[in-house]
Amino acid sequence: MTQLLLDNPVLLLMAVAATGYVVGEIRILGANLGASAVLFAGIAFGALHPEMRLPEVITTIGLVFFLYTIGLSNGPAFFTSFRKKGLRDSLLVVGVIGAAALLTLAVHFALGLNGRVTAGLFAGSLTNTPALAGTVEFLKTNTPPEMLEAVLDDPVIGYSIAYPMGVIGMIAAILLAQRWWKIDYGREARELGVPTALDRPLANRTIRVTREEATRAPLHDLVNENRWDVLFGRMKRNDGRVVLADPVDYVEVGALITVIGAPEDVERVTRFFGVLSDEQLVLDRSDYDFRRVFISNPRIAGHRLRDLNLFQQFGAIITRIRRGDVEWLAHDDTTLELGDRVRVVARPDAMSAVSRFLGDSYRALSEINLLTFSLGIMAGLLIGLIPVPVPGGLTFKLGFAGGPLLVGLVLGRIGRTGSLFWHLSYSGNMLLRQIGLVLFFAGVGTRAGYTFVETLGQAGGPAIFLGGIVVTCSSALLMLWTGYRVLGIPMSRLTGMLAGLQTQTAVLSVALDQSRNDLPNAGYATVYPVATIAKIIAAQLLLIFLT
Repeated sequence: MTQLLLDNPVLLLMAVAATGYVVGEIRILGANLGASAVLFAGIAFGALHPEMRLPEVITTIGLVFFLYTIGLSNGPAFFTSFRKKGLRDSLLVVGVIGAAALLTLAVHFALGLNGRVTAGLFAGSLTNTPALAGTVEFLKTNTPPEMLEAVLDDPVIGYSIAYPMGVIGMIAAILLAQRWWKIDYGREARELGVPTALDRPLANRTIRVTREEATRAPLHDLVNENRWDVLFGRMKRNDGRVVLADPVDYVEVGALITVIGAPEDVERVTRFFGVLSDEQLVLDRSDYDFRRVFISNPRIAGHRLRDLNLFQQFGAIITRIRRGDVEWLAHDDTTLELGDRVRVVARPDAMSAVSRFLGDSYRALSEINLLTFSLGIMAGLLIGLIPVPVPGGLTFKLGFAGGPLLVGLVLGRIGRTGSLFWHLSYSGNMLLRQIGLVLFFAGVGTRAGYTFVETLGQAGGPAIFLGGIVVTCSSALLMLWTGYRVLGIPMSRLTGMLAGLQTQTAVLSVALDQSRNDLPNAGYATVYPVATIAKIIAAQLLLIFLT
């Protein structure tokens, strides 16, 4: 079997990927390794023979795909995170990462570790694959060819030994902190006005207007004054006509109007307007119908709803948007992306025209625009080759890790350039990201496997493991204490920020389970891009300083 795998790299790749998937699905303490288990599967296969390794091009392709797609999907959040409290949160994360890097230096000198292993330990302690990828790429760029084979395994070894406690330590820190400070997530959510049901469906109710106060201003003004996060759909006037509610419309006493939103918001709106009606306008599809439509038209994607003029063109509105597993209300400033499923309300005779305008082609969503995808990656690779001088006579390059990530962030923020639309559909992005991650982990795992087993059994293995525990747990407690006790950040949001610092979805899953509200998602999305870039830079600076 060993010889068969040695002779067939594709078979080896599939064996590593399949094994990693099975291991990654195993849940321990409510968390699992996910795709990261492919790294450990690769190490296990690589340990079978010194030559059991995948071709280097597989690792490179996986790295580029993974980081470029991360950049595309996080570009808008990355640049938005510098506004208001997002800047405070980002600075906190960057500060903790800097403290973790300094602590890693202390661990390095205290335990007498190899500098390249130390850089991998840093990446593993904060469970950041892009940081490991950047470290490996930096070594390829700045190491003489005759020495390259001897040094490339070191950061992977440090990463893989420190990684498991990088996940467990963060989860333990959340559980310890919430018990220590007696966190009441329910009260915290109520004080912030955040609904606590994670999977709550949006409610659609028909209200009969009975209060004169509701007729004094147009709908748009009422929404702004009362800070309702709702959307009005159909309105049945007193003369029996059913129309779509326009933001500039006034309601009449006795009229019916439908409202969509979270149940708590819908209840507040109902009390303001009047009472719930037994007549359900949404069930009468003779005047206005509704349909779920896929956004598959690239000319539509990347534009805000207000720019589409659906009401003016077709007499139609979009009430809900579903992206991945998340559904929310459609607002004028919402930007559509390929793969979004939107709920359209329009007259039956206009529904087909609206669907054609938006695309509504599942087949089109399964196709990736190879032109923009290839151009974006080419730009990232070229920028990654630009040398930047650093003190000590060395040169710093973003490489195949930082270049595609940086370009992906910028293009993700731009969205489109003329007729070129840079974004991928949600499903396409996730597919390419997953494939890239599997290829990268399988490549570096098999390459480092044999050396990993030898190192783990030697004196250096326990030292790396201990150093990883120190860096992980110290960083987690510093983040939680500073955020909660000094800056007053709600624990629900802070635990999501901790997951973003760690760029670790397993930690986010635990944060969501504990808080039972959506605030961890907001904290995670705010700091994730900044944390990723900061850790890539910090890992390479450690490498420069220690080698």
